[in-house]
Amino acid sequence: MDVKRHIDVIRVNPQDWPDGTPAWKAETPELGHEVIPAGRYTSHDFMKLEWERIWTKVWLLGGRSDDLGEPGDYICTEIGKESVLIVRQHDGSVRAFPNVCLHRGNKLRPEGRGNVQNFRCMYHHWTYGLDGRIERIPDLDTFPQGGPPGMRMKLYPCEEWGGFVWFSLNPDVEPLSDYLDPMQQHIAPYHAERMAWVRDITVEWDCNWKTSVDAFNETYHVQGIHPQLQWYLDDVNVQIDCYGRHNRYLIPFATVSPRVALPSAIPPAIHEIMVKAGMDPADYEGRVSDIRRDVQLFKREHGPAQGKDYSELNDDQLTDDYHYMIFPNVSLNVHSDDIMMFRQRPHATDPDKMYYDIWMFELVPQGQPWPERPKHKRFKHGDRSIGQVLDQDAFNLPTVQKGMYSDAFPGLWIGDQELRIRHFHKVIDDHVYPHGKRPGDL
Repeated sequence: MDVKRHIDVIRVNPQDWPDGTPAWKAETPELGHEVIPAGRYTSHDFMKLEWERIWTKVWLLGGRSDDLGEPGDYICTEIGKESVLIVRQHDGSVRAFPNVCLHRGNKLRPEGRGNVQNFRCMYHHWTYGLDGRIERIPDLDTFPQGGPPGMRMKLYPCEEWGGFVWFSLNPDVEPLSDYLDPMQQHIAPYHAERMAWVRDITVEWDCNWKTSVDAFNETYHVQGIHPQLQWYLDDVNVQIDCYGRHNRYLIPFATVSPRVALPSAIPPAIHEIMVKAGMDPADYEGRVSDIRRDVQLFKREHGPAQGKDYSELNDDQLTDDYHYMIFPNVSLNVHSDDIMMFRQRPHATDPDKMYYDIWMFELVPQGQPWPERPKHKRFKHGDRSIGQVLDQDAFNLPTVQKGMYSDAFPGLWIGDQELRIRHFHKVIDDHVYPHGKRPGDL
């Protein structure tokens, strides 16, 4: 059965949104058809190479800027074996430095966020300023060698963009603007700074971090793991774009998959889309196939009265999911009224474990109060639900990870619908094997 059924797509003219999100198709790269070796998901040696050549070299997402609203506000975040403090300074800038006392290695703060006047180690009361300088060493005269060099912490590069704060463990990392390019033009029109936290969760998953990234880099699995979504989105007519390190797909929402018969009644999930837009599904007289376009027109007309400024977004962005992957570990489902952001972090020592951060933000209409930030929750997979769709992914990923160990499985057999996975691993290769030699994954 041929499932290709192209829906009506609003053709975006670059002149209509010259500074908006590019919607036109990028040239498809030629990435070959090789098997992606399973060993890179299970090998401690490959995990070590990733740490040395990816995690310690690139820019990483640290947190949300509005968690650093006042001087002394800090975020303590972890990546692999490293723990990092990101701190708002008195001059409004942000600085990042290791979360470790230079005396005996004690961590200054647990993972999370807070506000301090300084960082005092609970072990021997060595005290550090907001800028990482050592302010006090009790009984300094008893250290013949004096204090540590420079009497300060090592500083990590740290910058803000798009309502978020980024850091790097690499002192010689390129400017953040160069690293993210062209994501700024793509994501800025959504104005993440106008969106408030609604969910902040960390889940420990029993799989490699790349196993998770792969799962969210394609829609081919919708018909397998998420059959209910076929009454909500078109998982077949998906535009895939690759940009240097980063990539995306554009997936139509408020429509149904060509894998299922077009229903005569409005499916419940599309009904909910209409209600959230302010439409009354009971009064709708069009066909189900017309709903996507009619929702776009309705939001364009009524958005201003609802306190929602969609002026920088094209019509497709008012319904569809523009899904981005910022290398190495950030996935974003970007919508006109919300952003779902997922940060996929490696375990420090075990290639079969990872940390999955779920950050969700919703647009706050102009004139409405800013909601209270949710408290951070942390648990292991299976302890509680994270929502039907993510539960379905989470249930499946450990079995994928276990299958990677089979002698009968050499690696991933990737099709065209999974181009983003192949591109992601090509970027990994560019970092792990910078001279173009891949001697076979360990």
